This record gives sequence, C-alpha cells and structure tokens, in this order.
Amino acid sequence: MKVDSLPTAPPGTDAPPTILARLGALGARAFGGGGRSAYATRDLTSGSIPRNLWFIAWPHTVENVLRVADHVIDLALAGVFGHRFIAGMGVAQQFSQIGFTARMGLDIGMRAMVSRAVGMGDMPLANRVVLQAASLCIVYSAIMALVGLLLTEVLLKLVGVSDSVVAEGAAYMRAIFIGQLPIAFHALTSHALSASGDTLTPMKASILMRAVHIALSPILMFGLLGAPHLGLVGAAFANIISQVIALSILLWVLFSGTSRLKLSLRGYRPDGPILRQILRIGLPASVTGVERSFAQLLLMGLVAPFGDGAVALFALSRRVEMLSHGTSQGLAQASGTIVGQSIGRGKPERARATLLWAGGYAAGANLVLSVLIAAFPIAILSVFTRDPEIQELGRNWITIQTVGYTALGIGMVASSSFQTAGATMYVMFVTLGTMWAIEFPLAFLLSKFTDLGPYGVAWAMVASMLARPIFYVPYFLSGRWLRIRMFAHERTHHHGHG
Repeated sequence: MKVDSLPTAPPGTDAPPTILARLGALGARAFGGGGRSAYATRDLTSGSIPRNLWFIAWPHTVENVLRVADHVIDLALAGVFGHRFIAGMGVAQQFSQIGFTARMGLDIGMRAMVSRAVGMGDMPLANRVVLQAASLCIVYSAIMALVGLLLTEVLLKLVGVSDSVVAEGAAYMRAIFIGQLPIAFHALTSHALSASGDTLTPMKASILMRAVHIALSPILMFGLLGAPHLGLVGAAFANIISQVIALSILLWVLFSGTSRLKLSLRGYRPDGPILRQILRIGLPASVTGVERSFAQLLLMGLVAPFGDGAVALFALSRRVEMLSHGTSQGLAQASGTIVGQSIGRGKPERARATLLWAGGYAAGANLVLSVLIAAFPIAILSVFTRDPEIQELGRNWITIQTVGYTALGIGMVASSSFQTAGATMYVMFVTLGTMWAIEFPLAFLLSKFTDLGPYGVAWAMVASMLARPIFYVPYFLSGRWLRIRMFAHERTHHHGHG
C-alpha cells in the first residue's frame, strides 16, 4: 500500500472560522495555551519505552474515564424517568455507536499515516493527511445526518424492543445523528494531535467538554433554570454544544502552530493518493468497528425477549465494561502511536517491545479492576439504578464478564498497535471470526436452549474476549505488521533497534 508524497502547501496559516477562532483562543488561554509543551516536542522513538508509554497514556486514560462518566451520568439521569428511558437511551446509543465506529475507521487510517509521517520526520506530509481526512469527515457526517432524519424509528424497531422504548429513544438518536459534524470533527482533531504525540491538549479540551455536558444535561433534560423540558433529547443537545466548544479549542491549536502539527488551508486541494490510502487502511477498521457495534445490537436482540429490564441491564453492562478498560484503552492508544512513529523512524524492534510493555500493563490494570468490580457489583450498579430487580440481575451479569476483562485488555493493545502499523485487514478478520464463529452462535445457543437465559449472552461475550488475543500471537511473532509501507518514498526496515 503506497501513496506518493505531493508537494507541500505554500507556507502560511489560515485561521479557523471567526466564531470558532474566538472560542478556541479563549479556551486555549484558559488552559494555559500559547506555548509549546513537552507533548509537542518529545521524541517518542528514543528513551525509556515504559516512560514514553505512560507519558502519553495517562491523558488518554483520563479522557476515557471522563467519556464513561459522561455516559454514566446521562444514563443515571435517564433512570430518573424509569428503566424504559434507560433502555431507550441504551438502544439509541448502540446505533450511534455504529455510526461512530464506522467513521472511527477513517480516523484510524489517518492516525496510522500521521504517526508514520511524524516518525519519518515529514511534518508537511502529516499536516496534509489531516486535511484530507477532514474532507472525508464532512462527507460522512452529511450521510449520517440523512440517516438520522429518515431512518431513526425504522432502525430502533429492528432491534425488537417495545414501542415505548422506541418512543423514548427516537428523538435522542435523531439529534445525535443530525449533530454528527461537530462530534466527528472533535474526534478527528483529537486523534490527529494524539497521533503526533500530543495527548495532553485533547485531554484538556475533553475536561472542559465533559464539564459543560454534565452541567447542561440536567438543565435541558428537566427544564431547570427556565430552560425547556426536553427529556432525553436534552442530553443529546448538551452533548452537541459541548462538542462544539471542545472542537473550537482543538482547531485553534492545530491552526495556530502550538502543537507539532500546523494546519493551513492555503493551497488545499483534494489529494487522490492520500485519500485512497486513508480509505485502504481505514475501511477494514470501519468494518471492524461496525461489526462490533452491529454484534452488540444482535446480542441486545437476544436479550430483548427477557423484558425491558434485561435490555436496560445490557445497556448498563456496556458502560461497566467501558469503565473497566479505561486504562487499558489509554495504553492501547499510546502503544499505537509509539508503534507507528517507531516504524516510521526505522526502529521495528522498538515497536515490537512497545506492544509487549503495553500489553503487560493493560493486563495488570484490567485484572485489578476486574477484582474490584466482582467484589462490589451492587455498589457499581447502584450508580445507574436503584431498582432491586435490575441490581440483582446485574450482579451476576457483570461478575461473569469480569472473567474476560484481562484478555480484553491484551486484545485491545494488540489490535490498536496492529491497526496503527497499517494491519487493519488482519484485525478485521480476527474480529469477524471471533464474533461470528464464537460470540453470536454461543449467545444464541446458551440463551435459547439452556437455563442460563440472558446470562448465556454474557458468557458468550466472555468466550470471544478470551479467544481474540490467541489469534494475535502468531501474527505478532511473524513480524509482518512491521513491514507494511504507507508512503512511496518510505524505506522498509526488516531489522532495527530501539
């Protein structure tokens, strides 16, 4: 897979649109912006691998925890209205997650190319990749807005939930889909900075975004302080408003040159080779993400016959799982960045060692969290709901799932590292294979033909978590992921040292 490097854009800086520029400047000053931090200058391809990992992983981890807390608070607020509102929001979030993960594949393609270009020391190329990815993001967001306008109720009814759940989730889902543009651009700009090594700036923007969202959600949902009473859709509007604020800060940083990347719109034009390469790398990752989310919907469909309470429990269990791997996901993202930059610098052995270090740390972190979740399941579930029936069902469900969390952490690190190296096709095959040959068949059989009921779905998910890392081992040992070329002028190194 190759792409020719085209001439760089003429020097100069184009500021973002005026309103975003003003918001971004205010936000950057509020967070102490203006100078270049160590995150904009540190060489991740030299020095201690563990130190570099944690240096860029901890902001990722904070972001992940804040994202889970955001979802938890929205679900907890929805729970005030009753478990059907939790179910409605949960089902709608599953569909929005499909849209999010489909676009995330494009972000993964961009991350792979940006980290490789940074490792090669070709910053103009890295900047150009980000702008081309933004072009794809605009097109995708328009498609998602149309889906939200036209197909919301149809999609919700496909899952098989009750009409009351559809009624509660439809407005929320439609608002999220129509507001995809700021949501997508916030994710793209955040991943661009992270791929260059700057994870601190996205974390700061995320802190402000989550604070605004958490403050606005109850105001808009319950009609406080004179605001309209919007119910679930209020949480969606709060999300979109907070995303716009965070996006303005990240755009300001990218265009002002205070990060390693410095974007300019002067001389911009569609770049066919780069666009095709983003799609070649990103589309398999999109398929992977969509299939995972689609599988969650199918699993929810298996749970639905057991009642709205079981659907609400399934939605809550997904948030507990997200909470359990906040640290391992941060390590996975950090590992991917260092792997990509190390390969670009011609240090494949350093990339290999990075994956091993990150996998070990992720396994340890998930093991500790698994023990805590298994020891205090009711305390964790009480954050979401006070319904004793759901708490009792949930106690067993989340305890079962902790069995697979350690393997899940290892698998996340491996998949992120392989994808950022450009091996998105292999990760796609492993994901599809474990889902369709193990997870869904087992979930169907155990929930339909045994006394496990909905818990059969939980055990099937554990089986898939345990199986996935096993398939990554031979590919890791083969070293093929270290020899993938992304740019025509890039040299491939079969040996190296870190």
